[in-house]
Order: sequence, then structure tokens, then C-alpha cells
Amino acid sequence: MKSYKLKINGTNYDVNINNVDGQTVELELNGTPYKVEVDKEIKQTKTPKLVRSVAVPSTDIAPQVAKTSANVGGSTIKSPLPGTILDVFVSVGDKVSIGQKLVLLEAMKMENRIDSDVSGTVKEIKVRKSDSVMEGDVLLIIGD
Repeated sequence: MKSYKLKINGTNYDVNINNVDGQTVELELNGTPYKVEVDKEIKQTKTPKLVRSVAVPSTDIAPQVAKTSANVGGSTIKSPLPGTILDVFVSVGDKVSIGQKLVLLEAMKMENRIDSDVSGTVKEIKVRKSDSVMEGDVLLIIGD
């Protein structure tokens, strides 16, 4: 339903178009219903319905930038974006669980917390505080 406010010869009108079918238009003029015929058929344009799939933010788009990748030596935690390491919250030999805070990364003037998405023991830490990293750089390795 479309609504319009018209002013004709100084008089205000509220027009609600309820239905359009070919050359017939059903409308309300100041609350009074009318059926109006027009001289040519009105074709309504259909607005396509935009359907989007659920977007889940992830760095796992391509293997080279996947946040975690498993290999023989353990799982590697990679940097999701380029930035500077502000802090490392674990040490070699620490047991970590899924969701545990590992590293604080500053990227684009925002602090990004890198959490573990695997459980295990920290085998190797590849970065230190104030190191610059690029997207996909290995931050640390977690093994069993």
C-alpha cells in the first residue's frame, strides 16, 4: 500500500493506493474507498527480494590465512590480520583450552584478542611483545 499527500487547488488530500490490477486502481481518498479506471494498463515492477545467507566472520577463507592449521608438530595459530603484538599471555609448556586468550594484537588501531581454538600444550611461541606480524604469520604452535 502506498500513501500520498496531494494538494489540489489549495485543498489537501490523503491518498492510499491499496491495489492495482491492470487498468483498475483501488484507492482511498481522505478515507473514502474508490475504484478508478485508468486509460492504460499499469504494470507494477516487482522489487526482487534480497536473500542473503548467514554471514559468519572468519579468517578461514584460504588455507594461507586460516587462523589454525594442523600439522605434524601441532596446530599453528596464525595472525588473522597484519598488526603489532601488544602482549602474549601464555608461555611454552602452558596447557591451553579452547577459548583461552593467547595473544593481544593491535591492528588498524584496534586491539584484537587472539583466542585458542584448540586444546593442548604450547610447544613454541614465534612472536614477542612489540613484534610486527603480517596476515597469516604463525604466532605460536600448540601440540598435544
